[in-house]
Amino acid sequence: MVWIKRLKWTGLLTVLLAVVTACSVSYKFNGSSIDYTKTKTITFENFPNRSVGFVWGPMESMFNTALQDVYIQQTRLKQVNRGGDLQLSGEITNYDAINKGIGSDGYSNMAELRMTVKVRFVNNVNRTENFEQQFSASREFNSSEQLSSVQDELVTQMIKEIVEQIFNATVANW
Repeated sequence: MVWIKRLKWTGLLTVLLAVVTACSVSYKFNGSSIDYTKTKTITFENFPNRSVGFVWGPMESMFNTALQDVYIQQTRLKQVNRGGDLQLSGEITNYDAINKGIGSDGYSNMAELRMTVKVRFVNNVNRTENFEQQFSASREFNSSEQLSSVQDELVTQMIKEIVEQIFNATVANW
């Protein structure tokens, strides 16, 4: 009699395990909410560095590459030279450093590196989503360090943050 109850429980557990395994849900989320039946292409114009503050040569190409990479890697949009369903253009409008903190000796002990990018977004499928907006990021560093020794790392971090902001504003729609 005990073995019959044990057999029923074993059978019930086997059936439940099979049902749970067969009904598992899996999906991929990349952060975009694009209707690929209507929106298929994207166009990027070069974002020139028009900052009146600092000018650091590699920044322009670093930004343009990072911006294109995020859309190509995280969406199924095809990049075209002209007339994309989505179009991104703009410029780097500010790149500078300011003193952030003053030590007890009266000298600056912290500095802040800042970057701002102006973006013009055109959605030719849904023109109500068009916008022109500025996106900014900043990073602090110890002012005893030379800017040239931290610049590459800090600019890379700021570019990543700004590109993420742009991506979220243009195709995430959450």
